[in-house]
Formats: sequence, structure tokens, C-alpha cells
Amino acid sequence: MRTPMFTHDLGGGLALALRDLSTVERMHDLTVKNLERLRSWEPWAHAEPDVEGLRAFTRQGMTAWVEGRSIPCVIVVDGVAVGAAGATIDDYAQTAELGYWIDADHEGRGAVSRAVSALLTELFHQRGIRRAEIRTGTENARSRAVAERLGFAHEGTLRAALQVGDARQDVAVYGLLAEP
Repeated sequence: MRTPMFTHDLGGGLALALRDLSTVERMHDLTVKNLERLRSWEPWAHAEPDVEGLRAFTRQGMTAWVEGRSIPCVIVVDGVAVGAAGATIDDYAQTAELGYWIDADHEGRGAVSRAVSALLTELFHQRGIRRAEIRTGTENARSRAVAERLGFAHEGTLRAALQVGDARQDVAVYGLLAEP
């Protein structure tokens, strides 16, 4: 069994760290602060955030980490969590799906790209994953830019594939293969 230790120093005061119970209060506060913006893209943001629900979600992520099914992380700037990035892993298929979000005050500084890059290194070089995917709303220009900046190929669009609030959104599927 894997011990729950995972931190990547990304330089310049930026780090990627394992999301654990010590992050719950801060991530709750960030979620509340960014809720209206997140509701444009994230189905989970349409429920009212509460600390106990986030604590349960974090426990599930920690269990999945120990079992090797997930890498749940927070993006940290100068010791303070400012967002989340993670991967859900399918060992049988040797694939992973990545997701991320960041506080509005920290957008546009490269933190998400650097965090996702660190996750890709872990997935491809340490976990033996052969394919990574990012799925995002077609209108989510910032999320799509992260995928494109990191070399993911736009492989197609799934029509009306994601229910977000009262609307269905098209989803852009991006893929990146591990180098042979």
C-alpha cells in the first residue's frame, strides 16, 4: 500500500501537494469565493458547498490515492492552497483523466499548467500510464488553453455530454499519449 505522501515543488513558491483533511477548510473557502465562476463549468458547483460534504469528498480522494486510483492534489502558492488539480486513474486501461481549477485571483500565471505538467510526469514516468485525457466544456477557453499548451490533441467533441446546472454543454476531449 502506498503511503499518503506526495509533494512536487514547482519553483517560484508554487507546489502541488496531496489533498488531505488539513486542506478542507481552505478549499471550502476557495470554493465559496469562486462558486459563481465555477458554476459555469462544473456540475458539482451547483450544490451548496458545505464543510462536511467536502470533508467526505476529501476522505474518498485519500482512499482512492492509497488504492492507486487517484492523485487528488491542491495547488499551493507560498504555502497556501489556491486551487485543485488531480487525476483519476484506470490501471487496467493505463489511462488517466485530469481535472483542475484555480482561484480567480491566481488565473493566468501558469500555476495550473505547471501543476498538470507535474501530474503528467508522475502518471507517465512513475505510474506507467500510457494515455491522459482532459475533458472540458467547449466554451471553457482557459481550460482548453491548458490542454493545448501542454501538447494535448483535440480528439473530438461530445455533443451535449455534460449537464451543468440547467443546461447541457458540449465537451471537448483532449488526449496525450506517453512517449514510447
